[in-house]
Amino acid sequence: MITLHPVLEIRSTAGFDLWPVAALAPYGLVPLNGDLTPAGVGTAVMSIAKADDVEAEDGPRRPSDPPGPLLHGLLALDDLFVPGGLRVTDTATGVVLSPGCRNGLEERGDRSATVDGDGPASFGHDPSPVAERIGDRVRLTADADREDGPVIDLPLTDLRRLLATAEHDLRAFLHPAATWTTTHLPTHAPRLHGALARALDLPG
Repeated sequence: MITLHPVLEIRSTAGFDLWPVAALAPYGLVPLNGDLTPAGVGTAVMSIAKADDVEAEDGPRRPSDPPGPLLHGLLALDDLFVPGGLRVTDTATGVVLSPGCRNGLEERGDRSATVDGDGPASFGHDPSPVAERIGDRVRLTADADREDGPVIDLPLTDLRRLLATAEHDLRAFLHPAATWTTTHLPTHAPRLHGALARALDLPG
């Protein structure tokens, strides 16, 4: 069986006290879906905010009172980065294709384009996953930098179905995220919920 899930790379929670977060190891990959606990959503929001914690050019000034400074980039930047991507697992062989370094969930459309495109598409490095369409099938290489890089091969129709399921998971994530923002950051809730949808390239 082959599964595909949208995953977020978690930033360190050490010393973080602006809102409750889950005790997860940094740089691990966590699936985004509608089943996340409130602490899991809090960890996801923290990780996305930290990934975009930069000063917006020609935008509003960074506020001084928390949590404003951390949320500033997420709320003010036009182009947002969501570390992670799409993780594909072949449960029969144990082969896992995980997004590489500096790959973002907002870039997942590049992998979708492979479904209807001709050339290969890469998704980060260390490891260096690559997707390539071959006729009516798609070959997913977990690490193209290795000569013996493990491969997942699946029909194009299966990949289309799996990609659609991943989009459903991401849309489902916005439901607990909306409840979480209203509960924990009510002052920022409407803008923050919209920013999360925009970061994930989803309808608000």
